[in-house]
Amino acid sequence: MGSLWVTPVLGGLLGLAAGALAVELEAEVPLPPAWQYSAATASTVLATIVGAEVALTGFVITVTVLVVQMAAGMFSARYMRVWYRDRMLKALLAVLVATTTLAFTLLRRVEDGFVPNLGITIAGSLVVLGLLLFLVFLDRVVHRLRPVAVVTLVAEKGRAAARDDASLESTDNWTPFADVASVVVRAPRGGAIQAIDRRGIVRWAHRHGCVVVLPHAVGDYVPGGAVLAHAFGGDPAPDPAAKELRGLVALGIERTIDQDPAFAIRIMVDIAAKALSPAVNDPTTAVQVLNHLGDTLRALGEDDLPGRRAYVGPDGSVRLVVPARRWEEYLALAVTEIREYGADSIQVVRRLRAVLEDLAATARAEHRPAVEAELVRLEATVAATFGDTVDLDRAGIADPQGIGGSSRVIPAG
Repeated sequence: MGSLWVTPVLGGLLGLAAGALAVELEAEVPLPPAWQYSAATASTVLATIVGAEVALTGFVITVTVLVVQMAAGMFSARYMRVWYRDRMLKALLAVLVATTTLAFTLLRRVEDGFVPNLGITIAGSLVVLGLLLFLVFLDRVVHRLRPVAVVTLVAEKGRAAARDDASLESTDNWTPFADVASVVVRAPRGGAIQAIDRRGIVRWAHRHGCVVVLPHAVGDYVPGGAVLAHAFGGDPAPDPAAKELRGLVALGIERTIDQDPAFAIRIMVDIAAKALSPAVNDPTTAVQVLNHLGDTLRALGEDDLPGRRAYVGPDGSVRLVVPARRWEEYLALAVTEIREYGADSIQVVRRLRAVLEDLAATARAEHRPAVEAELVRLEATVAATFGDTVDLDRAGIADPQGIGGSSRVIPAG
């Protein structure tokens, strides 16, 4: 869920419902004397809870805004979306808002002859839960301000997106269509393709006896009015069916990682590029990024990456064809800018060489020519940058730590 406000609002509604329910169950649930309050004490406790929870909610939002600002400045503006979709942040805000609405609901019911002791006990328990979640949240904030933690999180999401892409049955046995499309679906507005409901489109195509071909990949920006999908074969679908197909392709103002491993690579490269800028000059962060880029490329390289994917329906027939990135496109995205911006850093070129040599030894046979081509580009970059310096010999060595790594030769595998 991309919206930050939905979960806290649901928490607030649950707090209102819990307050009303606690009042109704007050007579049904006996509590020990230690958990019973006078009307004055109950009013004081509830009013204190309301004030404290509102203040803590404001503090959490302030911390979140500061973290987003720091992350955008230190790492990449693209990382912000990953941060504000954090489940821990949403859970904490939901508990705080729920506690506030619960306490406020109970405060209105306190009278001289009636005290909602059960509700006050629940509100107190939620206060403790909120404090514990806040401590966990604060710990996550501190740890996620480290570049390596950010890169690790983004890399994990990128690899998860790659695994999800391979979870639906696909085939290479299909033939491009020469017929005129029976249905053409156009984008209602401009936007980046954030996700495609592949299973939903396969079911739609199977139901209508056709094949859906998408001309754009996830992550592409599509202008308003541009073609989103073609449907070939079958009977022309009526408007409601075409509208349903349009709804199976999500458009937004920016890319997301959910089905787009390349966007995860893009974020990691942005972090490395910012670290290599003259204003920051932190090549060690770029080396840490290369650690995870190498791991991500290894995971992506386990597939054949044909450039297009054809997904089959329940009857075994091709029902959906979508563009997909090839191995060389992922590889160029991951290494080109880091090689360019880190060309004068011995640490970066040594670690980049180690990544490429590892991929050359472990990648599928059809992927290795692209890796060899990147090694040639790296050789040319090193020669151009260090050719007239005394460090040419050092810049041409592969080092898994950038510089200072072990010189032992360990077989890649």
